[in-house]
Amino acid sequence: MKKMAIIATKGTLDMAYPPFILASTAAALGYDVQVFFTFYGLQLLRKDLSDVKISPLANPAMPMPIPMPVMVQMLPGMETMATLMMKDKLKKKGVASLEELRALCLEADVKFIACQMTVDLFEFDKSDFIEQIEFGGAATFMEFAGDTDICLFV
Repeated sequence: MKKMAIIATKGTLDMAYPPFILASTAAALGYDVQVFFTFYGLQLLRKDLSDVKISPLANPAMPMPIPMPVMVQMLPGMETMATLMMKDKLKKKGVASLEELRALCLEADVKFIACQMTVDLFEFDKSDFIEQIEFGGAATFMEFAGDTDICLFV
């Protein structure tokens, strides 16, 4: 059986999709898949994903309906507006929500590992996270990743 390991380090809306899409696709193709969530990627394991946002600031590749100067991108409310616009676009195009993709991964037996060091560093409460995860350190991830066909850092 082929194996794929993914390291998820980002907790923004635009960076939440790649690990879930890649993991669910690989699992559907019969891969044994593990995703190691560390630093800001831990946000993707929270029970409530409504706080996952996207920012137009420092994201020059983000397509905007009109050209937007950096000064405008810094204004209060722009992050919320960009997040709402992106979620609306995803929904209109029939792209699954983060909650749906995460559930699909879990249903396909993708193993989620939350970085224990990061949990301790940021003093997260384990009860804020979904139940279907394992807590472990880099060694836990490396034990699996060291024997994979594909290892990705996203």
